[in-house]
Amino acid sequence: MRHFSYVDDKRASRLFHKLPSPISIDSPPEHVAAALGATLYSPGTRPTLAKDVVKQAKHGCLSMVLCLEDSVPDDAVEFAETNVAEAMQQLAAKSSGSKRPVLPLLFIRVRTPEQLERVARLLGPGLDLLSGFVIPKYENSEGLADRFFEALGRVQRDYGQDGSNGARRLRVMPILESPRMIHRETRDDTLSGIVDVTKAHREDVLAVRIGATDLSSAFSLRRSRDLTVYDVKLVSSVIADVVNVFGRPGDDFVITGTVWEHFHNAERLMRPQLRMTPFQDANEAQLRQKLLLKGLDGLIREIALDQANGLLGKTVIHPSHVPVVHAMSVVSHEEYVDALSVVGDVGGGANASPYRNKMNEMKPHQAWARKTLLRADAFGVAAEETTFVDLLETSMR
Repeated sequence: MRHFSYVDDKRASRLFHKLPSPISIDSPPEHVAAALGATLYSPGTRPTLAKDVVKQAKHGCLSMVLCLEDSVPDDAVEFAETNVAEAMQQLAAKSSGSKRPVLPLLFIRVRTPEQLERVARLLGPGLDLLSGFVIPKYENSEGLADRFFEALGRVQRDYGQDGSNGARRLRVMPILESPRMIHRETRDDTLSGIVDVTKAHREDVLAVRIGATDLSSAFSLRRSRDLTVYDVKLVSSVIADVVNVFGRPGDDFVITGTVWEHFHNAERLMRPQLRMTPFQDANEAQLRQKLLLKGLDGLIREIALDQANGLLGKTVIHPSHVPVVHAMSVVSHEEYVDALSVVGDVGGGANASPYRNKMNEMKPHQAWARKTLLRADAFGVAAEETTFVDLLETSMR
């Protein structure tokens, strides 16, 4: 797949200075992690799961999670496991035919290490389409993370998914959402234990996710569509600490943004968060109104704050979120030429940026430049005159 592949070539050549690169299940893990974008969650109980996967891929979704955890009632877990396995087998059968559907990167969110192994057995040929598993409530106070990695290792060995002899490697995406993570007296020890075990299994970890819903629930909180997760100080402090331990240059973990869980507008308490200035002509004004009616202005603001705080990609629960996340992830032309002017120049010094509006420091900006160029490969580089409004307009059609 490739981000924005649904945009015709003529329009894409006007919008992009550099097109996004193709991403597949066999791409290098650092490229896959950077390209996850809006990871769409779908409950494992949905009756048309295989059709849903194909449909969302056609509409630009590049990563999906089939969930067996919190979105599934406890008394429906067995049905959900079977339903997910059958959907994956249906997709595998379609993929072996002459008209292979384009599929997103697929992950399954499991509850326990035991369920991880059980689901792997149930998938049959569908396992070959799986990119990995999502681990919820990730922490290691009682060796839980270790047990997940042990279960993953057994699946990798038993089914030849360990990356050896040219085979691909099944990986995991842990979700940092345990109450021990948000409680002040246990946070530091919990994060320290988690980062150690995660680094020890670095080759098995694709990206690190943060779960705002569970973190908020530890204090009976839930943010409205008028507020970002950064307005919920208890949660934003956890995000800062997670980035502090997982976001250091050299470790190269991709940390994804928290879930945006709103998808229909309701009565607004706060004023809209989209300025009118960027939406200048009649079509753009209509786009702004559409975004406001769907309550997506809050999502746009939260994505901007995610990126400012070192997060890339986002968990979403509705297809309308996907194009917004992807449009906001495209690297601007200004960012791109700044990164090119910095990367590789490790001798030090400082120069005016190519746009002549800021200072680029060669040593301090190296890590930023490398991450920016990785994002540019994943999402492309906007043409010099292309704005985020142009990208949103294309994506929201």
